[in-house]
Amino acid sequence: MGATSRYAVVGHPVAHSLSPFIHDEFARQTGEAVAYERLLCPLDAFADSVRSFAAGGASGCNVTMPFKFEAFTLAARHTPRAELAGACNTLRFDAGGWTGDNADGAGLVADIVSNAGVSLRGARLLLVGAGGGAAGALGPLLAAGPAEVVVANRTASRAAELVARHALAAAAAGAVLRASALEDCGHAFDVVVNASASSVTSAALPVDAAVLRPGTLALDMMYGPPAEGFVAWARAHGATGRDGLGMLVEQAAEAFFFWRGVRPRTDVVLAMLREQVDKR
Repeated sequence: MGATSRYAVVGHPVAHSLSPFIHDEFARQTGEAVAYERLLCPLDAFADSVRSFAAGGASGCNVTMPFKFEAFTLAARHTPRAELAGACNTLRFDAGGWTGDNADGAGLVADIVSNAGVSLRGARLLLVGAGGGAAGALGPLLAAGPAEVVVANRTASRAAELVARHALAAAAAGAVLRASALEDCGHAFDVVVNASASSVTSAALPVDAAVLRPGTLALDMMYGPPAEGFVAWARAHGATGRDGLGMLVEQAAEAFFFWRGVRPRTDVVLAMLREQVDKR
């Protein structure tokens, strides 16, 4: 085993993050020499914090809210999915200039299709929110072949900007893509994804229950206590509620592969985490 490579999850807040456990398990599973930590970043000092971490010999980092758009500007190069999103949740500190990736959408799609067993092909999908999480999710969601995707946001103009950036991707996928305000985004979707900050801030549920139908998969990108309100709301209206724990593990595996070139198994780690979270 070679020298240990350092990584971290950077965010505000970050103490709750399960990413260190996940990446420790991936390292143990694959035999990669990885040390992974949490890095609490002041809201006004993201760039300085990440540069300092990199200067200390680190190899990369994950980026969580609210810094995904700022992370994009720090990278000299971007993967195609990060370029499309305009946001990064993963940075690799390459010697010739940092490279930014966005694993959120790939992780979300893997969780929906592989873990939840729900096909997105031909589905009607509602994506709530237009921030960094939604930006990373939209491209891979379109690539999965839905018939229609509606992006709904409190500030409708931000949803429109996100939709405009993905117009070519929607056309290539043969999907109808439109922006909407929260109040009139539609009804009876097959899949509803909450990428808004409502769960983090304990705000009211962002959309009316009319967006659900019996059997709708309603997934909140958050996990644990912050997601409980959304999941309970979905179940109370006959939908299948799901939190973002599976997405977290799947996107972590994408980041691990981006950094190390090795793809870890996710099923065992997700089962371990689900047991931990359910006991809390």
